[in-house]
Amino acid sequence: MAGPKRSPSLLGELAAEFAGTLILILIGTAVVAQVVAGGLGDHDSIAWAWGLGVTLGVYTAGRISGAHLNPAVTIALAVFKGFAWRKVLPYSLAQTAGAFVAALLVRWNYTEVLAQADPGHTIKTQGVFSTLPGNGTLPVHEWGAFRDQVIGTAILLFLVLAVTDLANSAPAANLAPFVVGLIVVAIGMAWGTNAGYAINPARDFGPRLASYLTGYGSAWRDQYGNLYFWVPIVAPVIGGVLGAGLYQALVARFLPEPGEPEPGTVPIEREASDGTLRA
Repeated sequence: MAGPKRSPSLLGELAAEFAGTLILILIGTAVVAQVVAGGLGDHDSIAWAWGLGVTLGVYTAGRISGAHLNPAVTIALAVFKGFAWRKVLPYSLAQTAGAFVAALLVRWNYTEVLAQADPGHTIKTQGVFSTLPGNGTLPVHEWGAFRDQVIGTAILLFLVLAVTDLANSAPAANLAPFVVGLIVVAIGMAWGTNAGYAINPARDFGPRLASYLTGYGSAWRDQYGNLYFWVPIVAPVIGGVLGAGLYQALVARFLPEPGEPEPGTVPIEREASDGTLRA
């Protein structure tokens, strides 16, 4: 006879975060390599592939770790949802490690194509791995990108909490990863111009480090020569906390308690054990 099911250990949770982020970045960076270096696809294929990468990453890790896949998500959940602070740094490191390894695999697989498109491994193809202000070509500087990342990550966390809050109109558990992926598609299609919608410190720093170690000497800087790597780390953390806080302030605190009738519905009378009717 089987004993009671055990909760995952911290090691198991970290392995799941590593694996889920690995899947996310394997798909996300590879589609950018295919578009930028291979000439196949366009912005829409990038947005959809990133969204599908999120969906599949969440399906991979969700049952074990909650599938944060993003330090901004982890920190926001610690601030507002009671996630253990002692797990924040380990989760963030596991996510970054998964992104780093995935980017190395993409860099290796696309070696020939990247070398043909950009023999010097310059900022021309740096965007395959990490983000740049104005995607490296438009007149956006680091503070404009910082603003963009705060707003974009705030939208992400606001909506992720909205669709995963069981007190709200959350989708069925097996559909939640798909809906979260659609959120990322929407952000990519609407908020991808100013900073490439990193909205995830691990997603940007892990691949940026991988590209630097494999020939992209300018990986830490933007097209203006300014140190830029910190923007997609700091701004998403601020935006994530802001978005989660706005959800708590504007929506969560007004949701009915479990068992209460939804606003606008007629209470159904039930017969209590003593024979009386109660709403």
